[in-house]
Amino acid sequence: MTRTDAATRERLLTVAERLLLESGYDGVSVRAVNSAAGMNPAAVHYHFGSKDGLIAALLEARLAPVWRQRLDQVAERRRTGWVPAVPELVDLIVTPLAELAADPVGQLRLRLLARFVLDRREQAWTSRWFGLGPWIELLRAARPELSGEAAAHRWLLAFTLVLQFFGDGMPAEVPVETLRGFVTAGLEGS
Repeated sequence: MTRTDAATRERLLTVAERLLLESGYDGVSVRAVNSAAGMNPAAVHYHFGSKDGLIAALLEARLAPVWRQRLDQVAERRRTGWVPAVPELVDLIVTPLAELAADPVGQLRLRLLARFVLDRREQAWTSRWFGLGPWIELLRAARPELSGEAAAHRWLLAFTLVLQFFGDGMPAEVPVETLRGFVTAGLEGS
């Protein structure tokens, strides 16, 4: 990708995020993003393929850095033989999401992520941590008696619950620690 293409993509992502924050997913069109960015009417389609492609790229560009350092540390620790405990795995997910939920831009990103994942929209994520594979490996390291299929099912349920919790706006009557405990119990359960 050329520097110009990268700058154009970033401009489109920045404008899209601003418009999404103002008007929500349903209130923002590809045409509006192109116009607000001062771009050709086909720029979003050229760079991202579709509105969903734009949103997926936005989510990955903005959320991958939130987890990158923590997940790089996990990968390095695994290479040296560390075996994770299930509560540590839950913390890897819940803590950054709780931090995101503390500000309006983070809340927008959580709502968009929940919408994409819970609607089962297929996207070509480029970050390995946006797929289930690494999470299944980590859970199986913590719980070696689980099959890959069982670990996948547990993570699907866990991610669904966590994204519903944060994507819908955290219910005031349910503290994050309760969510953390519930998800931990579900992943550890027999």
